[in-house]
Amino acid sequence: MSRPSPEFAHDRFLVDQLIRPVANLYRVTPLAAGETPAGPPVAYVRQKKLAVKEDIGFYADEGETQELFRIKARTWLDTGGSRYDVVADGERIGVLHHTLRSIIRSTWSVQDPNEQEIALAQERSLPGAIVRRILPYLSDYTQFIPIPYNFDILIGGKVIGFMNRKFKVRDRYVLDLSGDTDQRLDRRVAIALAVGLDTLQNR
Repeated sequence: MSRPSPEFAHDRFLVDQLIRPVANLYRVTPLAAGETPAGPPVAYVRQKKLAVKEDIGFYADEGETQELFRIKARTWLDTGGSRYDVVADGERIGVLHHTLRSIIRSTWSVQDPNEQEIALAQERSLPGAIVRRILPYLSDYTQFIPIPYNFDILIGGKVIGFMNRKFKVRDRYVLDLSGDTDQRLDRRVAIALAVGLDTLQNR
């Protein structure tokens, strides 16, 4: 099975969006205390806009000459319950399953290559989830009101980490897995999850 490089041994990462006209681009940087970088970026991510079927590449360099891993959709439309394979060197290293456990609060199952659940990512605030869903229908302007979009990450029912959105002009998230001291969750799959929470689901 493909093994992660030492750059992916960190517990905390900043995922921030780079504004481009034809694609959603993200940069992933390991973090020390607060939002202080613990080193240079470990991944650059490209999602083509208006793609028929999601295929999101993660690269070691901004020029995209060295691919690290990919998110590959199994179906062309996410209607809930969809699965996305995380693939490195031609091997599946994990699965992201957008589950239907709640029709209001977004929930994702993070699975190993054999589709056995390792962790669960659940939208933290139920009231926030409700408000986030109804605002776009109130007027043409309410869709631009920023709403906290934060997830708790659980293993065995225990919160071991989170993904929190920072209110900036572009999307910016902190992924923190400090409670996963045994690193049961492959950090590459966790980073794929962080990007997927922003790009894959209808919000």
